Amino acid sequence: MAVQQTQALPPQYVEDLQKDLGTQLTALTAAPLATDKFAPTVAGLDQAQQDAYTMATTQGQGIGAFQPYITQAEAYSGPQGYQPFMSPYQQDVIDATLAEYDQQAAAGLAGIGQQAAMSGNLGGGREGVMRAQYQNKSDMNRALLQSGLLQQGFTQANQLANQAFGQQQSLAQQVPGLYGQDIGTLGSAGAIQQAQEQAGLDAIRERNRLRAYEPYERLGFQQTGVASIASGAPGQYQSMVTPNPTPLQNALGIAGVAGGLMTGYGDFLKGKSYA
Repeated sequence: MAVQQTQALPPQYVEDLQKDLGTQLTALTAAPLATDKFAPTVAGLDQAQQDAYTMATTQGQGIGAFQPYITQAEAYSGPQGYQPFMSPYQQDVIDATLAEYDQQAAAGLAGIGQQAAMSGNLGGGREGVMRAQYQNKSDMNRALLQSGLLQQGFTQANQLANQAFGQQQSLAQQVPGLYGQDIGTLGSAGAIQQAQEQAGLDAIRERNRLRAYEPYERLGFQQTGVASIASGAPGQYQSMVTPNPTPLQNALGIAGVAGGLMTGYGDFLKGKSYA
């Protein structure tokens, strides 16, 4: 008895569309993607960041910015720290003061002689004693005046040295902070520029990536469209009839089976293995 089989086939235009999709996919995947065009790229340091790094790592600016002030402060605190603050005119002042004092002292001696002359003791022993006493006291006062002027100059210089010592210590604390502020400002400004550059690089990378994958996305849209079309297209049905074998075909088939069995049995008797 003949057997009839029915097979549903898509319309020819759907088969053509599917074949075209296959051809496009084969051509598209034949070459590798140029992934180097959208590989991640890192923006380099901005000039401001480089300047900040240079400042931070330069001796005397970021690193050791305090050292010159510490060194100077130590010099002001030493035994000779007052010397730079001694007035260069101090000796002139001392000399002028002592010259005026000597004039006054000379006037005092002259007064003693006048008094002795008026009392009739001029050139006498009493006048000599008075002159000696006056001179001794005058010399002592002159020495005290001179040492006082020297002490005054030293005291003023020492006070100025102490003030300078404090100023240098203060600068040693403030200057690194000021450098740090400059370094931070430069670094922040550079970071803004670097971020902007990085955003540009990322945009280029994303654009290249979209451009590289666009054909695949387009092909995917086409595949979705073809699948939608195929699901809604009317089917074509093809029937195939397989006739029953004739008696001769049946006999030949049986003979073939029997021959195979006999061949296998003969081989078995000969010791062949079919494992």
